[in-house]
Amino acid sequence: MLETTRKRKVYQAILMEINRIMKEDNLRPGDRLPSERELSERLQVGRSSVREALRALELLGLITTRHGGGTYVQHYRHNKLIDILGYYILRDYKTKRDLIEMRKLLELDAVRLACKRATDKHFEEMERILEASEEKIRQGIVPTEEDYKFHRIIARSSRNSLLHRIWAPIVEYSKTIREDSLSREGRPEQAVKEHRGIMEAIKRGDVAESEKRMAQHLENSKL
Repeated sequence: MLETTRKRKVYQAILMEINRIMKEDNLRPGDRLPSERELSERLQVGRSSVREALRALELLGLITTRHGGGTYVQHYRHNKLIDILGYYILRDYKTKRDLIEMRKLLELDAVRLACKRATDKHFEEMERILEASEEKIRQGIVPTEEDYKFHRIIARSSRNSLLHRIWAPIVEYSKTIREDSLSREGRPEQAVKEHRGIMEAIKRGDVAESEKRMAQHLENSKL
């Protein structure tokens, strides 16, 4: 039992050290990771331990291995960790309720700040997202990704990096809730109208109206 615990700690330490190396080497999505041998040498651990840690990261979708071509960093949104955690989080009613409540607080704070800090660049991006949403609806496709992107650009337009970093995983955890909401008949069209109303209120710098529209949108989405 003691040996198993020790191995687990070593394994966790290797995962953390690989993360440190990725930051140290400034590796971005699409960049190639150092080889197994190089990681083993840099971390002063056996290659089998490095291989096990890399396998765990790949199973979570955080890295991808190309046959004969090395191992590469994946964008965080491709990872399966959020889906796995989200599944277990949403099984508990109280945690689900707390998650929804936290998202509402962040979204309202985001529109408040966006009214003061959003730029033309942010509004241009919002408009592109809304047009893409409308085009998907015309094609009979539910614009789930565009819904996420619209809320994300509002969070980004708050120009508060900490708010955005907290917002992102919370919205990811509630992915299944959003998908269920948008699958309701007529909801995608209504959601786009609500998004446009939120954008126009932010453009005017009308904090009260922006908050009101966002709160109503989230209520209508049954989040």
